Amino acid sequence: MLRSLIDYARSFAHALGDAEARRLLRAHQVRLPDPATAAAPDLRSALNEAADWFCRAQDANADGGLGSYHLVQGWGSTYPETTGYIIPTLFDLSARLHRPDLAERAFRAAECLLRLQRSDGGWQGGRVGEDRASVVFNTAQVIRGMLVAHACTREDRYLDAAVRAGDWIVSVQEADGSWRRNNFMGEARVYDSYVDAPLLLLHAVTGKDALRRAALHNLDWVVARQRPNGWFADADNTVKHNDRPIIHTIAYTIDGLAECGALLGDVRWVEHAHRAARPLRDTFLREGRLNGRYDSAWNGSEALITTGCAQLCIAWEMLAAHAEAAAYREATDRMRKLLVELQHRSAQGPVDGRGAVTGSFPLWGRYEKFAFPNWATKYLADALLCAEGRSPH
Repeated sequence: MLRSLIDYARSFAHALGDAEARRLLRAHQVRLPDPATAAAPDLRSALNEAADWFCRAQDANADGGLGSYHLVQGWGSTYPETTGYIIPTLFDLSARLHRPDLAERAFRAAECLLRLQRSDGGWQGGRVGEDRASVVFNTAQVIRGMLVAHACTREDRYLDAAVRAGDWIVSVQEADGSWRRNNFMGEARVYDSYVDAPLLLLHAVTGKDALRRAALHNLDWVVARQRPNGWFADADNTVKHNDRPIIHTIAYTIDGLAECGALLGDVRWVEHAHRAARPLRDTFLREGRLNGRYDSAWNGSEALITTGCAQLCIAWEMLAAHAEAAAYREATDRMRKLLVELQHRSAQGPVDGRGAVTGSFPLWGRYEKFAFPNWATKYLADALLCAEGRSPH
């Protein structure tokens, strides 16, 4: 607690001492408009601004990967996990915006990740320089990038890297279908449904049945953790607050289930995604915003987490194809307005934050406080890319 208070004090002191940061603080003191009545955003402009921010994020590191920007600490080192799943977004942005430079940057990021792959086939947790062990969740997200790079080039080295990674993930799976020992915190978590989808994507390319079996085994474990009201146990990325997980990891769980249902052609997994998505959708339509955490009765707490909002927008768009389309589409339209408004707020601060979104709103919220995590802008871009029912990938 004391360390957290000291960190907050230092961050506020730094921000108050910088004119651009003060403008950003003031922008985050202003209440968000009601997304139900807000004007439709200029999606193309918002996408270009997000793309430009990715360019700055990549240029901040000499290795070709992408880090995040912190209002006090500046640019961080490459984060292999998020660089991995930003690659498909860069390719999509390149196609949608007719910007070949973004595809070139996606390949540069893929080359960085090839160099960073561990001898066991995995990719490290955390950021470059932290020298952490390989982590299942992080490795699965890099598989997403490797598969798209392979699809664009048909170069075997990308697929070979993905296969090595997939084989390692399968080899360290627990008997009950979860992943513990080789995952963040050494804990089994339901958001590994977002690991299952890359395994199924890799299976579709290679035909290796062990990948499909591992994904199905984990999906069974995940849905066994769901309550009748749709809430998931073991959904947080902490131990201390696992009784009220953040919407970032709840959304990973929902998205993974929905994507797996689509890949498998099995509505069972989609229905489990619906059960968790509906309460959050209905809360957002009723109140115009979401909290950062939700307990087992869907009671909210803490500040809005921008990443989770963008992820939910994507999941709601996917689920609209299966049921309750009108309610889901209304929620996605409103959420995109809110997200673009948050992006506009960033334009009032330092140049290195413009085009991105902060981790929380207000930016001093507990999740990624005073920071612009690159995964938040990845999901912002994906949420805008999937407007009008189009899949972002």
